[in-house]
Formats: sequence, structure tokens, C-alpha cells
Amino acid sequence: MWTHMRMGAMALAASAVAFSLGTARADEPYFRGKRITVLINYAAGGPTDIEGRLFAKHVVKHLEGPASLIVQNMDGAGGLIGTNFLGEIAPKDGTTFGYFTGQIWRSINDPAPRRVEFKSYEFIAYQPGTTIYFARTDIKPGLRSAQDFGRAENVISGGLGVDNAKDLLLRLGLDMLGLKYKYVTSYRGSQAARLALQQNEINYYAESPPSYRSLIEPSLVKTGEVIPLYYDPGYDGETFRTPRQMEGVDMMSFPQFYESIKGVPPSGPLWDVYRTIIAANGAMQRLIVMPPNVPKEASEALTRAIQALEKDPDYASETDKVLGYQPDFVTGPVVNERVRRQLTIPTGTREFLANYVKNAPR
Repeated sequence: MWTHMRMGAMALAASAVAFSLGTARADEPYFRGKRITVLINYAAGGPTDIEGRLFAKHVVKHLEGPASLIVQNMDGAGGLIGTNFLGEIAPKDGTTFGYFTGQIWRSINDPAPRRVEFKSYEFIAYQPGTTIYFARTDIKPGLRSAQDFGRAENVISGGLGVDNAKDLLLRLGLDMLGLKYKYVTSYRGSQAARLALQQNEINYYAESPPSYRSLIEPSLVKTGEVIPLYYDPGYDGETFRTPRQMEGVDMMSFPQFYESIKGVPPSGPLWDVYRTIIAANGAMQRLIVMPPNVPKEASEALTRAIQALEKDPDYASETDKVLGYQPDFVTGPVVNERVRRQLTIPTGTREFLANYVKNAPR
């Protein structure tokens, strides 16, 4: 099964793929005869790319009339290059929309003025998510179980950027566990960081479920090179839950992992910041977003397509084979308000994070 999943993920990682539709509807739907571009803000081969290409492949069937659809990767700066392109340069007629990761937290944690404010984008749908953390088994003194990581020496954590949500959560976990570590960041994407892990340049990293299940688990975990540690729980600011992607999976959430090592639940300032990040970034890990001021007809047509996609048996079957779950999108008229409400954190938390980023170990 995992061999099939790996092949599926590799097939999806081409730099641009076109999907065609047949005859358009007779009532002149908004996208009839137009070429649609799905912009992915991370590199080909990473989890956002794997998931985004599956989305693109199947959503085109429900878009009511486009002539074709292509996928374009625009990575860099923790996903910000693609995000800025969508707001500043991309056509504003709805023919280009983003399948993005990490931009809720990026906007929260970086309040510097932009040419186009992220709050002004048109948010179509979001998907709650999680991240799975893992380490090389040859970290001293040798990892035979997840709990052995509590005694790990010479940990080298990889990352995508010092203020990236993934980097912050990787570091917060290590600091809460009281482990000494080095930190290597600014890999252009998870594919580059994954190669660094295989080459032993880093020995601790994290991936979201699409790439973990299709690439890490069937190869590195199966061969014993890597051991899974824990995942981020779902958190809405009040209640923890098991993310849909981890239902039925025999793995601990971070609070469970921490308590299994320390004997008490996590607490304190670092834990407060950890919860703040997963409440924002995890609750809306993936975003489907259009540029500001797109025609209402365009946003409504895309919303209908996503609602139809969630009932598509072919999409359900292929995502289950490749990802191990079917993405669960929240869409509809409430989305803009919910996303924009998340785009803020208390001043004290922002100041704490600014110092935490500034003092990142090198």
C-alpha cells in the first residue's frame, strides 16, 4: 500500500500539470473557456504540493466551465513570495487562486506593512492540520522508543526560516523538553530539509501528514533510520482534540509525549506560546485564497466547486490512498470572518516571539 502511496506522491510532484475539462455548461458559467492557475506557495514534492495537486486534479471537474487548469509552484521566504505574488501581481478576475500553507501565522507574527494587506485577500476555504515530528534513530544514545528522545544528545533541528511556525514549534518542543540542540534553518522547502536529514546534516524535523505518510514512513521509518515522536494536537484555543489526519494512528500528541517523559503535563510561558501557534496555524493550516477584490461570481463558483469536491468519490479514494485521509475543508460565507479574526495575537506574545526568534541558536 505504501509503495502505491509513494508512487502517487512522486507522480504529483511535477512542476506544472494541466487538467482539461469537456464541454462547458450552456448557462455561461463564470469560468467558461478560462485557464485557471492554482498557485502553491511551497516547492514541488513537499506536503503542500502533494495535497494541492490532488486538490487541483479533482476540483477542476467541479469548476463549471474552465478550459484548463495548471498548477504553479512559487516557493521562497517561508511561503511569502507566492502569497505576495497572488495579492500584488496575479490577475484579479479569480483565474488565479492560492493553495497556501503557513500564511495565517506569518501574517500574525510579522505585522510589518505590506503592499497588500493579507486581511484584504478573499478567503475561500481552510483546512485544519497537524505536523508529525520525528528523529534519526542514531542520535546518541540511540533511539529505540519515542521516550528515548528525552535523553537525546547532539540534536540538530532543521527548519525553513527562523520565524516560520514549523521552526518555532520544533524549537519550542526541544526547549520545553530541556534538550540541548543546534538549529539549521532556511531550507527552501521540506524536500531540501528531508534530504539534509537523510544525509545526517540534521537529525530532527517535522512534516505534515501528506509527505510523512507517503515519503517518510514507507522509507525512513520502515528501514529504521527514523523514529516518529509525536504530533501537534488540534486546538481551538480552549479544547484539545485529535486531528482528523491522526484518527486511529498509534502515536502520541505533544502533551502526551511531554508527560510520558517529564511525568507532568506541559505548562509555563513556552507552552502558552506553543498553544497560541497551533490555535492559529493548525486550525487553518491550509488556506484556499483568492486575490483581494475578485468578482463575487468567481469566489462563489470556487466555493461551490469545493463543496462538490468533498462529495467526490474519486477524490476521496485517491486522497485516502496517497495521504491516508480525505482533507476536510471549511468553506462558505463564514470563512472570511473566521480567518480575519485569527489574524491577531496579544502584543505580549508577539514581543516574546520577537525575542525568541532573535535569540535562536545557531
